[in-house]
Amino acid sequence: MTPLSQSVGKLDEASRLPLYRQLQRALRQAIESHVLGPDDALPPERDLAVDFSVSRITVRKAIDGLVGEGMLVRRQGSGTFVCARVEKNFSKLTSFSEDMRARGRNPRSVWLRKAAGTVTPEEALTLRSSPGTPVYRFHRIRFADDAPMALEYATILASCLPSIEAVDSSLYAALERAGNRPVRALQRLRAVLFTAEQAELLQAKEKGAGLLVERLGFLKDGRAAEFTQSFFRGDIYDFVAELSLAT
Repeated sequence: MTPLSQSVGKLDEASRLPLYRQLQRALRQAIESHVLGPDDALPPERDLAVDFSVSRITVRKAIDGLVGEGMLVRRQGSGTFVCARVEKNFSKLTSFSEDMRARGRNPRSVWLRKAAGTVTPEEALTLRSSPGTPVYRFHRIRFADDAPMALEYATILASCLPSIEAVDSSLYAALERAGNRPVRALQRLRAVLFTAEQAELLQAKEKGAGLLVERLGFLKDGRAAEFTQSFFRGDIYDFVAELSLAT
């Protein structure tokens, strides 16, 4: 493989910009100019250190920053790879875990909150339920490999699950085991700017571009069972839908 420095240039030791920032810029340039393509493996740290005449600590710090930006992803036992943008089919009712596994990525979650309660007035209207209806709330950060992809805030009718602990990793898998997986949904997509808290959780920039998807899921008998708000990183996610001419 041709050394990256031949494509993007050597670092400037006389520059006031720290070497790790210069290396980040060089790697970002290699990705944006397609010297490194989606899912390409990054050269090993030791090779990058020799190529750019820096320490492995400098290389690791530069890579850490690009992992945080979502441009690179570490895959345990395999190395560091260029992040491919995720295309989410907006017309198919699939879970985050299913989407990521279909792309060869390892989905996981960091729980922010699991709580039992009753519907708020707004949730009662959305879920078409009576005041006081029991619900479970699941708030979490969704990851693909080591990259944070989305914040998810789900409200589920408690009657659809045997207990709040029935949900371990995949909410839809737990609903399916209980025989209450939604079979259709209404989804709304709109652009948002991340708050400081959301940006910190997603390792994104405050007021950075995000995509909010609101999903209202329905059971076979027509009852609304799920209301989920998911905040996706706009620098990683693309939503696509197949359209056909109405007849």
